[in-house]
Amino acid sequence: MRMRKITWIFIVVICVSLILSACGSRDADDVVGDLEKKLKDLESYHGTGTMTLNTGNEAQEYQLEVSYKSPHYYRISITNSERDVTQIVLRNDEGVFVLTPHLQKSFRFQSDWPGQQGQVYLYETLVNSILTDDERQFTMDDEQKSFVFDVNANYQNRSLSRQKIWLSKDGYEPQQVEIADDSASVLVLVKFNEFEFGKQFEDDAFDMKRNLSMWQMKSLPTFLADQEAEDNEAESGPTNLSFGVYTPSYTPEGVEFSDLREVPRDDHLAILVRYAGVYNYTIIEEKPEAKDVSLTQGEIIDLGYTFAVLTGEIQKTLSWNYDGVEFKLTTDDLPKEEMVKVAQSLEGQIGK
Repeated sequence: MRMRKITWIFIVVICVSLILSACGSRDADDVVGDLEKKLKDLESYHGTGTMTLNTGNEAQEYQLEVSYKSPHYYRISITNSERDVTQIVLRNDEGVFVLTPHLQKSFRFQSDWPGQQGQVYLYETLVNSILTDDERQFTMDDEQKSFVFDVNANYQNRSLSRQKIWLSKDGYEPQQVEIADDSASVLVLVKFNEFEFGKQFEDDAFDMKRNLSMWQMKSLPTFLADQEAEDNEAESGPTNLSFGVYTPSYTPEGVEFSDLREVPRDDHLAILVRYAGVYNYTIIEEKPEAKDVSLTQGEIIDLGYTFAVLTGEIQKTLSWNYDGVEFKLTTDDLPKEEMVKVAQSLEGQIGK
């Protein structure tokens, strides 16, 4: 009798364990269903982390800060810690802005960005890439307490073909993203240090003027010293170049370097570099004065290490800032994808 009682207790324990185990486990369909609801109910979030790019000669690391507030407010900040240079993409009721705070410069134009443009650091992009890939692969990472999805990558950079996304088991916060090329080499790595849903923002968190002035107030002594030096240089007329020439490491097939020359501006010199062949284009490099630029039409291009603005239809111009230098790539025949490759190949290059 006692033996039978022990046997029944053992059976009950096993059944309870199996039930609890089944309740605690979730398969891909369960997680996908939760993510659909999470995306539908998304009101706001804020995350910080690092982004490492392995697309140049050496790996480059950037500090990343991402903010979103429903229905269409965005603030993405990318900082090169080594050079202490920050660039911000901002969207509010006034439009979309690309800000370079240390130059006190802003581009403004009407756009539905991010729209259909994938951004590796936006939660909506990551979740949508999981939801739309019917061949997604699903695993669990017990060490990081994560659900892991291996899905197709859909970014402006077509060399990025696959991505692995780590989401926390507790609340589906993004923890890590790896984006690889066709040979499985990881070109982009994003690691979130923190990520908070339902973030409460200050009223002016997405205000353009605030985001420009925040940097200036933080760096006021340095800013004033630099401004005084620039004023002294301006009094003596155009200055010599305070930076070297940046040479892209990528040149489209059938294109060769043509010539390089200095171009005088009002208070400084710029460098103009020409390339000719199957395609023809010029790159202007300069350190201009701070100014606001309003554009009626334009497209934000994510170069990975910074943001660029593409304008024009017949004659196209891609403008971006890097290492305190403003670049403008202008062409009437170089395809957009080739323009982006040329611009991306400047990452990690040192002015010579």
